[in-house]
Amino acid sequence: MTEERLFLRSDTIIEPLVDRFYAQLYTMAPVTGTMNLAFRQIPMLESYLQTPDFHFSGSRDPKFRGGFFVGIEEKRKGEVEALLAAIRRDRADMIRFAEAIAEAEKMVREEATGYDLRPLYPRLPSELAGLVEVTYGTGNEASLHFLEPLAYQSKAYTEDRQSVQLSVETGIERPFVMSTPRLPSPDVLELDIPFRHPGIEELFRTRIRPTTLAALREALELGDAEASRLSRLLVPEPGLAADRHVTAGARIRYWGHACLLLQTPEVSILTDPFISADTSATGRYTYDDLPDHIDYVLITHGHSDHLVSETLLQLRGRVGTFVVPRSSRGNLCDPSLALFLKSLGLPVIEVDDFDEVAFPGGKIVATPFFGEHADLDIRAKATYWISLGGKTVYVGADSSGLDPVLYRYVRRHLGRVDIAFLGMECDGAPMTWKYQPLLTQPIPKKMSDTRKLSGSNAEQASAIVTELGAEEVYIYAMGEESWLGHVMATSYNEDSYQLQQIAEFEEWCSRKGVKSGHLLNQAEWQWSY
Repeated sequence: MTEERLFLRSDTIIEPLVDRFYAQLYTMAPVTGTMNLAFRQIPMLESYLQTPDFHFSGSRDPKFRGGFFVGIEEKRKGEVEALLAAIRRDRADMIRFAEAIAEAEKMVREEATGYDLRPLYPRLPSELAGLVEVTYGTGNEASLHFLEPLAYQSKAYTEDRQSVQLSVETGIERPFVMSTPRLPSPDVLELDIPFRHPGIEELFRTRIRPTTLAALREALELGDAEASRLSRLLVPEPGLAADRHVTAGARIRYWGHACLLLQTPEVSILTDPFISADTSATGRYTYDDLPDHIDYVLITHGHSDHLVSETLLQLRGRVGTFVVPRSSRGNLCDPSLALFLKSLGLPVIEVDDFDEVAFPGGKIVATPFFGEHADLDIRAKATYWISLGGKTVYVGADSSGLDPVLYRYVRRHLGRVDIAFLGMECDGAPMTWKYQPLLTQPIPKKMSDTRKLSGSNAEQASAIVTELGAEEVYIYAMGEESWLGHVMATSYNEDSYQLQQIAEFEEWCSRKGVKSGHLLNQAEWQWSY
């Protein structure tokens, strides 16, 4: 008798970890990863060990949601001590690499005064040898330029850091991903395997194609205890939705936050995938609603609510091409999205502004993206202009309308937009919330508070819509969905400035005859062509 053929449970989740912290672009890419480890995660663990009760209570206080409080009870303090000791021991090379960056940047600030830079190279820390170039800009300011592909081959990067946790979605908010390491748990399957391990692809392919426990055990290299836990994630029947494919016409589905699925019979395009696995909840699309194959996944930028590693890993083997914006190639705060996705084992292409990706019946065009990155020189960001099913769709992500003439150029180059989607997180976190570990020269709090991770307010969104000539515009939910609190950690009430700005924008749309809406959880648009 052949072994029973099984499917992965619809509500299975994966959390990819580096040294037990949730893996994101900035904690995993080698240069930024070393700096986050040395200058945020280690100090945070040290602070926790001094006052564990303070951290745990702070992590549960709604006033401090999104703060850097380690949400682990004091009774597990010994496990945190062991984790910190292991990091100091096993990641000594990475810690030293981060310290070397700070030393090199200090030397360049003080000694690169417009004269010949060649004498500086022998004095650079040895950890950076062959990995950085020192250059001047046309304003005679000097900076370090990192050779990031080589950094992935250096001591700044090791797959030994990587592991994954597999479990079932409970509907209970997980700890905030930027602050709380994931310790072992009885109801979690721990796998010490790198993210590009082929077994991960085999596992999540069983959402749509059955296999056996024995085959998965071999693919994931499991022992008896691990295989027993894996068996709890397998079921005899899939939960796939019957209407997940399109046989005629065109359809757009909104999946929450900035995630859209655009479909015709010829193509499927997913933007900024961030997908709920809570199949017990109503009013949202889940992995069960995805088509079996996705032709393109478009990533707008590298923030952790748009580049969601746990979702990306679950799409392994089901996506033809991931499309990402090109980075600045070596800027410390601008890690390559393409290199990051390749390290996850994903097929990826990079695009510059106005590069086109053609498909049967339409095309995708990368368009410029202003703002949202606290005025840092970050190039790896793109909006997208998509033509399919006889309509044009503008995927605006968190782009700011701070200079609306940009969108006049977009329209002049590509034509009027039928439907636009925009983010309006117009009062985002201050710069240091995201980028403090990368700042080798501290800045005043007052300065950081003026440089926020903000998208468009009502006036700016109105200018974007006017310049694009959009007939319909929809505003993304901004972390309002309950199922993404572990990443977003946002809290709003009826007096929140962001919601007031959305209401003001919708009033403007009504006056101008532009159809509009503020999205939440799910929505759908269909048309014939």
